[in-house]
Amino acid sequence: MLKARFGRILIVLAAAAAVLAPGSGQAQPKPAGQSNVAAKKIERGKYLVTIMSCNDCHTPFKMGPKGPEPDMSRMLSGHPEQMKMPPPPKPSGPWVVSFAATNTAFAGPWGVSYTSNLTPDKTTGLGIWTEDMFLKAMKAGKHMGTSREIQPPMPWHWIGQATDEDLKAIFAYLQSIPPIANHVPDWEPPAPSPPPAKGVAPKKK
Repeated sequence: MLKARFGRILIVLAAAAAVLAPGSGQAQPKPAGQSNVAAKKIERGKYLVTIMSCNDCHTPFKMGPKGPEPDMSRMLSGHPEQMKMPPPPKPSGPWVVSFAATNTAFAGPWGVSYTSNLTPDKTTGLGIWTEDMFLKAMKAGKHMGTSREIQPPMPWHWIGQATDEDLKAIFAYLQSIPPIANHVPDWEPPAPSPPPAKGVAPKKK
């Protein structure tokens, strides 16, 4: 009788241990499911960044065996800070825009713009940005969502047409890639127009 009762107690204790043991079917924590959702969000962002050709401008180009190609060791780190640019050539004829060999600096009527560091570096990239700041920047065309205008050729007008969910996925992916410390130069506004010569009326715009 005592042996039978003792045996039933052992069975109950074994069952309880199985329920409470890590990895048991009934003890799976919810964060595992949330992690899977986050992983899918990042994967979606990676897909969007790839098909939207973000690397074409934000990753410096290098010369490969078949010509210029993105240097993925500096993926999405923007214009190289050590690459000091000379004054851009003046527009000539129908040519109004100049490009750097790295495809990270552009000169035109808006001045000279440099592609931003999109990695999550906290000092030189998007490390201190919030998701809300990113969405506002893409929708309003303002740096950090509130400050100066984002300059050409950044196509924020089109990227801002994406759904909030897709923009959040892009931001999640950008926050997941390796941070690269690279301080991109500030935008350089165009030089002011020279004053008209004495006795010559300024041209009407």
